[in-house]
Amino acid sequence: MSQPPRQSSNRSLDTKKSTLRHLRRLSHLLDNAIPIPGTRYRIGLDPILGLLPGGGDLLSTIFSAYIVFRAAQIGLPRASLGQMVLNILVDTLSGSVPVLGDLVDATWKANVKNIRLLEEHLDVTEAQYKTDWWFLAFLLGGLFLIMGVVVTISVTIVGWLLGLLTRSG
Repeated sequence: MSQPPRQSSNRSLDTKKSTLRHLRRLSHLLDNAIPIPGTRYRIGLDPILGLLPGGGDLLSTIFSAYIVFRAAQIGLPRASLGQMVLNILVDTLSGSVPVLGDLVDATWKANVKNIRLLEEHLDVTEAQYKTDWWFLAFLLGGLFLIMGVVVTISVTIVGWLLGLLTRSG
């Protein structure tokens, strides 16, 4: 005798698909929402926010970290979560370099890469991974520690440059 399909696994799959749709929209907004006229290339809010010294990179990192947090809730394995944070670090550290960093930021598209990792996981496996909250806290804590250092350095450099420009005599 066959058993009816389990309702909880269907609901769980629906929840994961809904979360994935939400994260895809956020990723699109951050990395691909704005077409560049006359080209097939698109940018998002991420490189635009990066133009704001320190604070823009911090805000972008917060949005990107949210994607990692939600991916952990879905049950993404540790290796994939680590790769996601590495993608964000490359984006954040390169974005901290004035002008050149914003160009790299527009092409690296860490959030698009991270959504691909999430999609690959959801398509390939049905296994249930338990979220390791300590591991996630370690990953995101490290990300924000590095981001804090980058923001501090950016603000210090901007303050130093403004001091040089406003010195009289």
